[in-house]
Amino acid sequence: MKLLRVGPPGAERPVVLGQDGTGYDLAGRARDIDGAFLAGLDVAALARDVAAGALPVVDLAGQRVGAPVARPGKVVGIGLNYRDHAAEAGAAIPDEPVIFLKPSCTVVGPYDEVLVPRGGEKTDYEAELAIVIGRTARYLAGHAEAAEVIAGYTIANDVTERAFQFERGGQWDKGKSAETFTPLGPWLVTADEVADPQRLPLRLWVNGELRQDGSTAQMIFPVFELVRYASQFMVLEPGDVIVTGTPAGVTLGHPGTPFLTAGDIVEIEIDGLGRQRQVFGKA
Repeated sequence: MKLLRVGPPGAERPVVLGQDGTGYDLAGRARDIDGAFLAGLDVAALARDVAAGALPVVDLAGQRVGAPVARPGKVVGIGLNYRDHAAEAGAAIPDEPVIFLKPSCTVVGPYDEVLVPRGGEKTDYEAELAIVIGRTARYLAGHAEAAEVIAGYTIANDVTERAFQFERGGQWDKGKSAETFTPLGPWLVTADEVADPQRLPLRLWVNGELRQDGSTAQMIFPVFELVRYASQFMVLEPGDVIVTGTPAGVTLGHPGTPFLTAGDIVEIEIDGLGRQRQVFGKA
């Protein structure tokens, strides 16, 4: 099942997509696609309602698509989680997942403008699989428990200002936290539709040039381990998002390749999860 939010920023409406791509309005059933909705989501029951024609049809033509989750409580970032990316960054393979946090205000829709921050000189892209949490999780014991708390998956661009990340005190959060730095979407694909989150090809283009071409099979720490591990250090709540790392091909790893500037276009695709596209501007 694919869930999305459409409408102007701050006034999005929750929608579910039918098998043929028809949109069905969930506004009569839920305030938004947020933690409360995800915690009570019954995918089978919602599918029956769609099949029975119990939900009003929404005309999606021309409507803005927002992030598929309404303002997550937190965005948990995972760094250096692909061997080829760690190698191109000149970093050692981590013994444990590298965790950082991104503010909720970084989250925007999949086609919204992304802003190069003031003073930014090395703005970079990162194509990533994003996990959306559907149940409260703390101190998970294993991967089976981790799988049970996942509501679904979506696409993220973990935009990063490298000069802030590495040249302003070595604090990753500085490079990850600018407004618009986490485009999400277009859809939240429920976990039942993703047979194996470790078999998802992902690709990224800049101005039509393929820059990243990898697979979640290349992760150092797999999806369920990331959820289990993160739950040892923080409570994961419904609506939280975990962005799981990026494969090789970022600008940082290719000296001489220009970083992103206003007017550049970044597109990301993950098989089964859709495609997003951002035009970059200036803050």
